Amino acid sequence: MRMTLEDVYQLSLAALQGSGASLGQAAPVADSVREAEAEGIRNVGLGYLPIYCEHLLCGKVKGDAEPRLIEAASAVLRVDGGHGFCHPAFLLALPRFVDMADASGIAALAIARSYSAGVVGWFVERLAERGLVGLAFANSSASIAPWGGSKAMFGTNPIGFAAPRPGGPPIVVDMASSATARVNIVQAAARGEQVPPGWVFDSEGKPTTDPKALLAGGSVGPLGGAKGYGLALMVDILAAGLTGASWSHEASSFATNEGGPPDVGQLFIALAPRLTGGENLGKRLAGLAALIAEQPGARLPGDKRHDHRQAAARNGIDVPEELATKLRDYAGRR
Repeated sequence: MRMTLEDVYQLSLAALQGSGASLGQAAPVADSVREAEAEGIRNVGLGYLPIYCEHLLCGKVKGDAEPRLIEAASAVLRVDGGHGFCHPAFLLALPRFVDMADASGIAALAIARSYSAGVVGWFVERLAERGLVGLAFANSSASIAPWGGSKAMFGTNPIGFAAPRPGGPPIVVDMASSATARVNIVQAAARGEQVPPGWVFDSEGKPTTDPKALLAGGSVGPLGGAKGYGLALMVDILAAGLTGASWSHEASSFATNEGGPPDVGQLFIALAPRLTGGENLGKRLAGLAALIAEQPGARLPGDKRHDHRQAAARNGIDVPEELATKLRDYAGRR
């Protein structure tokens, strides 16, 4: 069925509220789902929304959470997410976070007692829209084993980066520490398909192309082998170690309804170019972008997502009727 982006937002909002989320918790998450769909990222858009709803219903996410903002220093903010979604926690801090970065040149925002960040580009893009360069680090439940090991200890632990670009959308880099998202492997297993080398390691730590090995105690392959493991470890230290949140291996699984709140964390860093010597960043980025565009087929990170947004705004998106029906069922629980 065809949906407008506003339809996506309203359905997402209703499904989240029907599953027990307050308007304050549900609205920012519904916005992130709408943006994921607009950018063509269904696996963290409407496709992931049933997991959000299930985790609200089983108590992994506190639907009535009220995040609490703490000003820890002149350029450091902390937010206690109260085991709610991290999106409202981030938005609560955003105005003060931007002011701090503008005043000091750099500021940090640490969120603890939090939940899955979903698309980390959603967060850093909001910093870039305000003229700042943004970095994001978010840990998640264990999927990646230490390089050379066999037991999953680190999440797919994404990293986000965004920089403002005058006259165009921000440059956005959004990448996991894993070779692919766990959901892609699970979906391949359900379809009875093999996966590319490097995506999965079995329970003995051996590489395999059988996605079912992941479900039998295996792990998701890190991005670029040992380098991806290093990134996953780095993100765990930044997002959990520095915020006081649970390490990835301590967090309850995002893939099941078992266990309590995962208690993961997110760390954001914002930099003001005018105070770091980058007062001409916009002009220089425009020149760099022009040089990249001269190469046939080359594009800046985030451009493909922006093209998807424009097409989705004009034409809407196709949503499987089965998925839409499932989400309406969640909405009908109110």
